[in-house]
Amino acid sequence: MFFDQLERIFKGVFVIAVVALGMSFFQKDKLPGPEFFSEAVLSDPLQTLTDKASFQTQINDQVYTIIPLFDYHLSGVVVTDYESGSLGDIYHHRQWKDFLNVKDLCVVWGQNVQSDVFRKLRYRSGSWTCFFQIPDRQTGTQFRSDQLSNNHILTDNIDLHRLVMRAAPGDEVRISGMLANYQNQATGFERETSISRTDTGNGACETIFVTDFSITKKANPLWRMMYRVAVWSAILAVLGFIATLLVRPAKRIFR
Repeated sequence: MFFDQLERIFKGVFVIAVVALGMSFFQKDKLPGPEFFSEAVLSDPLQTLTDKASFQTQINDQVYTIIPLFDYHLSGVVVTDYESGSLGDIYHHRQWKDFLNVKDLCVVWGQNVQSDVFRKLRYRSGSWTCFFQIPDRQTGTQFRSDQLSNNHILTDNIDLHRLVMRAAPGDEVRISGMLANYQNQATGFERETSISRTDTGNGACETIFVTDFSITKKANPLWRMMYRVAVWSAILAVLGFIATLLVRPAKRIFR
């Protein structure tokens, strides 16, 4: 009877966790309305010539040369993101040995946020691109593509790395650093940064070596907490159910 009860408990926990997982998955990255954000996201990025010289840094036995072009400050809303070196990414870590680019953040600001038009679009991030889909012509006339940027976030600082990794869609972020080209001479890899918000296509992404990063407004904290709890509850329920099957005595069959 004891093991039968355990099995029922683990099955019940799993079912509840799956339901909670499904609910929170579609809510955790929901973009808040304009009233949620501060006035900082209404301003264009600040870009000024830098006096910083080229320098080198080393991560995981790879040496990178960073060539700063402009000092850069951006406040905006994350609409989609991409973790460099994720399981489906064969480029950053395995092929290019690029451990400097820790995450890509696709960000909107200005009239896109103020008018609320940014919530009418659908967004998706690839390994070096932010895709957005405009649903109709009217939305297309309202949306300003020069107030959206896909940002390759570079850092060799573990604390900044952790902060950047916490950023998610719907969050208001503040990014300070340098628009910079960078290269890994050992592998022949190099990437140049965009220095304009009006360019499009290949090479239109901003490559930012970050010196300061903050999440000034965290979106959907309860839904994100529910999602994390649901994931771990489902995993523990499955492991508990399997463990119960392994340790319970064999059932006796009476004829």
